[in-house]
Amino acid sequence: MLLDDISRRRAVTEQEAEARLADICFKTGTPRRIGIEVEWLVHDLLEPRDPVAPARLTRALAAVGGLPLRSALTIEPGGQLELSSRPAVSLTACASETAADLELVRTRLACFGLGLAGYGLDPWHPPRRILDHPRYVAMERYFDRTGPDGRVMMSATASVQICLDAGQDGAGPFGIERRWRLAHLLGPVLVAAFANSPLRQGRPTGWKSTRQGVWASLDQVRGLAPGPGPSAREAWTTHALDTPVLCVRTPEGPWETPAGLTLRDWIRGGGPRPVTVEDIDYHLTTLFPPVRPRGHLELRMIDAQPGPDGWVVPMAVTAALFDDLEAAEFAHRVADRLADQVDPGPRNLLWREAACRGLEHPGLHTAAVDCFAAARRALPRLGASADVLAAVADFTDRYVTRGRCPADDLLDRISRKESQT
Repeated sequence: MLLDDISRRRAVTEQEAEARLADICFKTGTPRRIGIEVEWLVHDLLEPRDPVAPARLTRALAAVGGLPLRSALTIEPGGQLELSSRPAVSLTACASETAADLELVRTRLACFGLGLAGYGLDPWHPPRRILDHPRYVAMERYFDRTGPDGRVMMSATASVQICLDAGQDGAGPFGIERRWRLAHLLGPVLVAAFANSPLRQGRPTGWKSTRQGVWASLDQVRGLAPGPGPSAREAWTTHALDTPVLCVRTPEGPWETPAGLTLRDWIRGGGPRPVTVEDIDYHLTTLFPPVRPRGHLELRMIDAQPGPDGWVVPMAVTAALFDDLEAAEFAHRVADRLADQVDPGPRNLLWREAACRGLEHPGLHTAAVDCFAAARRALPRLGASADVLAAVADFTDRYVTRGRCPADDLLDRISRKESQT
């Protein structure tokens, strides 16, 4: 739906809002493209536990912004760096292009004595916002009403987000409804397998994925999966309309953060001014469920991973389980065993167990073993490179088979250090 600037700024009715939400959030077609968004914490190369001065971090990130990257570069409120790949027609193409861009970024940051760290939550430092954009000022004010976790989410977390085509109209493993359901069913399995945020300010939190716990504890609806509905489009449209507005943008001055004003209420006249198409589109960027439809499906539940190429494994496994016909059918059957505990997430028991215990949870361990095996069978059919196959095999042997996740390595290091003191 292409709209000129005038159309985007005129007031919209509730019916028009519903039509736009249904139109732009799920783009149909045969699944064939993949993308990835990788977030990183930025740290001092020699003293990674020392906080980086904001001025130094700002200079370095500005220099990175001048690089000839093919991925889109954004800076998060706490100075986290995010690269968003272009949509690619193959797993190998996406991985190769993203890896090349990351190498450029690392080289430029090294000139400032800085590097990239793959943790789901900063293990050493409290949250610190360095960006003063009105969006982040308003977001901080909004989340402060419900506790401190909003600031942690904004300024101290990092993730690997996998972007997949929404799917086809109609039934079948590549249909929108099936892929939407599979994304929510597999969510806890992915949280558990890739949990990598067990520390806060140097101490264990009791969670393998503290990041997921933080996201689940924001406001009452913003970070939740939509409730059940007759279709994915209708469920998401209802969810978006009934979620409180995070802010009302204004040309000058601070952006308003009305308390309890849903988008639907605003459209019906409850806000400070009429709602425009631009307001609807912006509202969608302030919704943070574990699976977010943005034309494609954005899977947002995976912690940032250790190592320079750790992000490749969640991307490869997720792509295989969604875009290979045989693996998709198998993964749906495996994850469906947990279905009565999954919908909706991520505040229910299974999502919480995934974030707290990782693959120590027996049901999630069994599901992960089965899903990783299916992914390894599927990846050659998707044309995965030898390096990708080796990375998935190594992760499976090191973690999944043994009922471990990357968080366990961090906890082991902390335990050994404490035993030596």
